[in-house]
Amino acid sequence: MIPKPPPREGALGFLYFPPFRVQGFSVAGEATTITIPEMDVTFDMGFCPRMSLASKFCAITHGHMDHVGGLAYWCSQRNFQGMGPGAIVCDARIEKDIRLMMEGFSALERQKTPYELIPVEDGAEVEIKNNIALRCHHMEHTCPAVGYAIVEKRTKLKDEFVGLPQEKLRELKEKGTEIVRHLEVPQIAYTGDTLPGPHLLKDDFRKAKILIAECTFFDTDHTARARSGMHMHANDIAEWLRVCECEQMVLVHVSRRTHLGQAVRQIREVAGDELAAKVHFLMDHRANKQRYERQEQEAQALAP
Repeated sequence: MIPKPPPREGALGFLYFPPFRVQGFSVAGEATTITIPEMDVTFDMGFCPRMSLASKFCAITHGHMDHVGGLAYWCSQRNFQGMGPGAIVCDARIEKDIRLMMEGFSALERQKTPYELIPVEDGAEVEIKNNIALRCHHMEHTCPAVGYAIVEKRTKLKDEFVGLPQEKLRELKEKGTEIVRHLEVPQIAYTGDTLPGPHLLKDDFRKAKILIAECTFFDTDHTARARSGMHMHANDIAEWLRVCECEQMVLVHVSRRTHLGQAVRQIREVAGDELAAKVHFLMDHRANKQRYERQEQEAQALAP
């Protein structure tokens, strides 16, 4: 008997919510890497798939190995591929630890890998595109942890000035009159690993169009385990859904112990069909493939 070949590596998860793609891999305790190509951002870098190299920013939520294991490789490969230094955004409380990790790899390799490290405090922002900011929020986990919101900043002409000619608007502006309102639109929010709590009721999370949330536990008798590990349970997701305004919610960080079919049924049971219809699992390849095929058919039907 000859030995069997090694098992195939799992495919990356993929969901398309126009105009954004959410793609990557996330299994509790193994690796989490979630890329939003349109925003040049990857959340966490548990390992480094090729598709994440194009991200200019990597936003780290916390220092557990399944969330940072591929970080040094990401920096190295961006340099090797001529893509320029990667920008690592991290909680200011772990800035020193990230630097020490990167210095360790530099010493081991006997070469310097260029990168930019951007430590952020609670509520701080990093501009990632014109009028688009990555905002940091403290979470509650077994180590210092943060979540992120990608917020689009818009200006809108105040109602009382709508319809005025450009010359009049320019005159008002030169006189110091504030003629516009400043709006913030949370487009995408990512919790990282966290307990539920008031931090998830902030507008950046509650009003985000797309919510990417960890949910590690689903069994009805695992609520205590979720609290012990400072993770989310399906019951927490159901409660959160009732106050969130999201259009779509993507659940990540599901354990391999959990059968995805059972997880889907559990969310439907605790949240109800209407709210559960918003929920998608990043690693549910079959359901996501079927959804994408429907999107392809709809796009073809609308094509001229």
